[in-house]
Amino acid sequence: MWNVIKPLLFSLPPETAHAVALRLVRTIGWSKVARSLVKKIYRTQEKPVEVWGIKFKNRVGLAAGWDKDGVAMHGLSALGFGHIEVGTVTPEPQSGREKPRIFRLPQDESLINRMGFPSKGDDHLALRMMKRPHDTVVGVNIGKNSFTKNEEAFFDYCWLLQRFAPRADYIVMNISSPNTEGLRDLQSRNSLEDLLERVRDTRIGLPDWQQNVPLLVKLSPDLSDVQLEEAIGISLDKGIDGFVATNTTISREGLSSHRKFEAGGTSGKILTQKSRDVLKKIVHQVDGKVPIISSGGIMSPEEGKIRIDMGASLVQVYTGLVYHGPKLVKQLVETL
Repeated sequence: MWNVIKPLLFSLPPETAHAVALRLVRTIGWSKVARSLVKKIYRTQEKPVEVWGIKFKNRVGLAAGWDKDGVAMHGLSALGFGHIEVGTVTPEPQSGREKPRIFRLPQDESLINRMGFPSKGDDHLALRMMKRPHDTVVGVNIGKNSFTKNEEAFFDYCWLLQRFAPRADYIVMNISSPNTEGLRDLQSRNSLEDLLERVRDTRIGLPDWQQNVPLLVKLSPDLSDVQLEEAIGISLDKGIDGFVATNTTISREGLSSHRKFEAGGTSGKILTQKSRDVLKKIVHQVDGKVPIISSGGIMSPEEGKIRIDMGASLVQVYTGLVYHGPKLVKQLVETL
């Protein structure tokens, strides 16, 4: 089936193709018959694993960014994902950056995007989360609005934490996207200490059961060793429950496409080694204290197994799904 659909999607501009794929998966989610058929095609025997005291039906998840507004969760669940991360959601609706803002690099099996957190806002996603699937873990990836100054970013993150702690299975703070101006500066020592301290104080004020919702930080693959070590140490000190490694990269090393000089973050095969390198460093420093979700450049079931063997508890795909289709999810589940 994917061999038929892929050429049709790739004949369209990337963002249009994404919208078509999203609508198709959303439509599957509306129909019990369609969901049942898709489950028969793509589901494998469940391989449950417990992380943060939460039972995941398997280790394979969908990375944030594919379903930003949580409109296709039921269809995605039918494809066999063990968890779905929706967002990045911002407090106020925003359109993101000007189009075109997604570029395919087929010869590199990579993508460049400069979306800039397009979001329908927290009210819309909060309503969608009321109708979420309950047989699949759903995480919410949160970020600041583009017009929010960095010194005031804690308002956005604290607000979103309060909005989604009652609704999400886990929450990820996105402070590492290269597509919102200045966002990555929040990973620096002073900014991160202040942000996470304020978030911790907000979390302490939540009802007990909401305080237990795991809170993760998503890190950049472009941090230096010193910056990464500092970010991990500060995060652990402020009570963060885990990490997502990694976001997209601003590096263009190894790309052959003429599109490689487009602004934005690069994902896909070009990110594989950088993401592995960061995972290795985090695993070493964390030393089993908190779980890690590995994301970035997982383009095959073999790569997924490598990440689990390296010490990740869960893996996530995005660009691999674009190039290899839903069969990659099935293959990953079977391999892991």
